[in-house]
Amino acid sequence: MLVLALDTTTRRSSVAVARDGCVLDALEGDPARPHAERVPGDLVRSLERAGLRLADVDVFAVAVGPGSFTGLRIGIAAIQGCAFAAGRPVVGVSALEAIAVASGPGAVGGAPGRIGVWMDAQRDEVFSGLYVVEGAGAGLAIETVEGPAVGDPSDTGARWHGLMGGDWCPVAGDGALRYRRVLDEAAGGPVRVIDPPPLAATIALIAGRRAEAGASMLPHAIRPLYVRRPDAELARDRRRVTP
Repeated sequence: MLVLALDTTTRRSSVAVARDGCVLDALEGDPARPHAERVPGDLVRSLERAGLRLADVDVFAVAVGPGSFTGLRIGIAAIQGCAFAAGRPVVGVSALEAIAVASGPGAVGGAPGRIGVWMDAQRDEVFSGLYVVEGAGAGLAIETVEGPAVGDPSDTGARWHGLMGGDWCPVAGDGALRYRRVLDEAAGGPVRVIDPPPLAATIALIAGRRAEAGASMLPHAIRPLYVRRPDAELARDRRRVTP
C-alpha cells in the first residue's frame, strides 16, 4: 500500500511517501514560505523523488490537528483535492499521536512506555496529550491516557503531576521545549524533553496501518481537530457580551 502524507500543523511542515511500512521519501518544507505557496509543489516533488505519480497513491494521509488553524485548513484541503483527483481514500491522523509515536519508545525499539506531548498553542498555552506507545510498524499500538487538551502550561503541568506523581515520562514537542522550566517545576526535577522529527513520515506509517484495518474514509469526511475554538468564534462571543 502506497501512502502520501502531509503535515501542516506547524510552520515546519513535511511530506512523506511510504509503501508497506517503509518510508520511500521524506521532505521538510521551508518555514520561511507560506504553506499555500509550497505545499502543492512539495507533494509532487516528494512523489517524483520516489519515482512515483499521484495516480500510484493508494491512500492519502494528513495531520488533522491540533495546530495552526490556517495550516490545518490548507493541509486538509490539499490532501482532499489530491484524493478527489486520484479517486482514493484519506486517513486523518492526530498530530499529538504522531509526535508520541515519532518520539516514544517504539521509535527506537524500546519497551512500551508513556510519552507526553506538548505542542506550542501560542497565547501562552499548550496543546497536550498523554499516551502509551508500544511497538512499531505492523505491531504499533497507541493507548490514550489523556486525550487532546489545550490550556495554560502551569495548569497542565499540575494536572499531569496528579496523573504521574513522581514517575514522570519524557515529554515531546515544541511546547515542551518552550516550557521546559514549567515541566521541571511540575515534576519537582528535570524532565526529559524531546524535539520530535518532522511528522509526515510517521503519519504515513500510522495511516498505512489504519487503512489496512479499514479505517480510511472518503475525502469529504475528513474533519480538523481544532481542540481550541477558532479566533472568529471567540471574537463573536466577546462582542455579544460587550455592553
